[in-house]
Amino acid sequence: MRKFLIALGILLALALPGQAQETGTTAPQSETAQAELTGLAAVLAEYSKEIAKPSRRTIGPVIAAIASSGEGASRFLQAYADKGVGQRESDGAFFIIQKKGSDYELSDPVTGAPAGTAPKSDIKEIKPNSGVRAEIGAALVRFLLSDPDPKKRREALTAIERDGEASHLDPLRASIPDEPDPAIKAEKERLERLLTIRFGKDAAERVAAIESFGSDLGLDFRATLNPLVATTRKAFAGAPEGNVAKPLRPGKDIPKDEAYAMLVAAKMAPERISASAMQQSLAANVVDGTVGGLPLAEMSDPAKREEAYATLAAAGTVPQRLTDAEADTLITDHQYADLYAEPDPAVTTAAEAALTRVGRTVAAMQTVDLGLDALSLASIYFLAAIGLAITFGVMGVINMAHGEFITMGAYTGYVVQLFVPDYTLSILIALPLAFAITFGAGVAMERLVIRWLYKRPLETLLATFGISIALQQLFKNIFGTQARPLTSPPWLDGAWTLNDVVSISYIRIAIFVLALVFLALYLWVMRRTRLGLEVRAVTQNPSMAASMGINPDRINMLAFGFGSGIAGIAGVAIGLFAKVTSEMGQDYIVQSFMTVVVGGVGSIFGTLAGAGLIGVLQKGIEWLNPSNTLAAQTYMILFIIIFIQFRPRGIIALKGRAAGD
Repeated sequence: MRKFLIALGILLALALPGQAQETGTTAPQSETAQAELTGLAAVLAEYSKEIAKPSRRTIGPVIAAIASSGEGASRFLQAYADKGVGQRESDGAFFIIQKKGSDYELSDPVTGAPAGTAPKSDIKEIKPNSGVRAEIGAALVRFLLSDPDPKKRREALTAIERDGEASHLDPLRASIPDEPDPAIKAEKERLERLLTIRFGKDAAERVAAIESFGSDLGLDFRATLNPLVATTRKAFAGAPEGNVAKPLRPGKDIPKDEAYAMLVAAKMAPERISASAMQQSLAANVVDGTVGGLPLAEMSDPAKREEAYATLAAAGTVPQRLTDAEADTLITDHQYADLYAEPDPAVTTAAEAALTRVGRTVAAMQTVDLGLDALSLASIYFLAAIGLAITFGVMGVINMAHGEFITMGAYTGYVVQLFVPDYTLSILIALPLAFAITFGAGVAMERLVIRWLYKRPLETLLATFGISIALQQLFKNIFGTQARPLTSPPWLDGAWTLNDVVSISYIRIAIFVLALVFLALYLWVMRRTRLGLEVRAVTQNPSMAASMGINPDRINMLAFGFGSGIAGIAGVAIGLFAKVTSEMGQDYIVQSFMTVVVGGVGSIFGTLAGAGLIGVLQKGIEWLNPSNTLAAQTYMILFIIIFIQFRPRGIIALKGRAAGD
């Protein structure tokens, strides 16, 4: 036994040092592991209690530490704000969680790598309140504004523009110096000034931000200023208090009824009881043929009704009713004013001055924009009418089918695009093809119909009107009644924008350029070619031209075909922005005739002047009465009728046959 005990002691002696060594190294290894944690993992370990039970009073330093921790910070903060963070009960570790059936899918908060699953009983969801989430949102803005991806930085700026807060200002300012993209940097600087106007720390800072914009026309700038000068009306027992925009005088600046309603809203006066309500109360308190001690027979007298009601009110049966004199006294004893929503007078003064400056600039720019619209409309009318000016001026033919030649050109462009998918190439093909087709149609119409009806304007009008109806039905039979698309090339998409007020679409600019091209083409043909010389000769004196060897019949045919061909090209251009239907030409035939007649029959410069006059007139009337375009057209026609009474030959009268006719 003694030997056994000695052996046991030796064994224990040998075992204890090893055990002691192993025990002694446990703590240091744990401390080493703790010390090896860096970045987000270290922050989560250090602030585990604050993260698990967040409070707005204590969460600020925690979020700041997380935001500056490096990899995974933005991912964790986003999940934290979305209530997608959980803490494992067994060891207190944090994970990004996502529900999957009765379990949670876990992701590593630092790397985002999958970390397995866990039952819901082992995970405690962390649900920060709205105040904490607001703090997290401000921290996330900093990440998004400095994200390496320019797209995400722009998305962050868009989000701030849409719903900016005071907490966004400091992160935005911090991101500006390191912004590598000049365009995004300019957007950030502009947005920083807008947020400073709303959330700046002092009046001087906000006023400086307002003045830095000058007469800027941006909608965002005006939208930022408008709330600063918004006013509310309020009644006061004494002198008005606050940032007063304008004192109000009852009976002059505001009706007395409105002033009394303000007193009632502020609980400074009882509600008025109307005459009908008083009569209902009297009827409800009739006792033995009397009310308020007075017989019912006397209730036809307003003064007796007032006396009876006063008796009931004194007895507490009905509410007290103020007389008009008492109500006037209450109104007079109080003061009223419009108060700015912005409490700082310096800020509202600067905002008012800025809005005044901007208003003057906006008015000037609106005039420019209206002028561009009028110029655009005039170029469309000129392009549609130039062919009619040739046929009507040279031949004196009232061609009511001119609008259908415009439609024919538009449908030509549509058919070309069915076979040529390249929109740029298809337009280049459609323009000369539309001219050729409508030129041929015009020549055929002149040879088959018009040539037999010269000098018979009424019969010509009726015949061409019948052709117009027939062509419309033919278009319906071929293309149907649905609008057909004539797509513009990609380089014509969008608009040229000078600022937030002035803009014009590229298609309208292209039509304006095309109108100038055809003006130059017309002048070249008429003044530099033999055909033009013969056309001018037939226009001025067809008999003399015939005696000089010119065939007026041939010239009329070519002139009619040339005018019809230009109408076809106009149809391609107009079809790029207008709907292409069988009735498309009817929308322009009346304006085309008005353009030619007002400008002067047979004069290309008269047609140009007439298009300009009608375009400006129509846009001006629409600006004065924007809600009723039909009324605008009616007023325009009335103006043209009056104009023709004083100048029947148009703005530029043509000499020769047209003048004599």
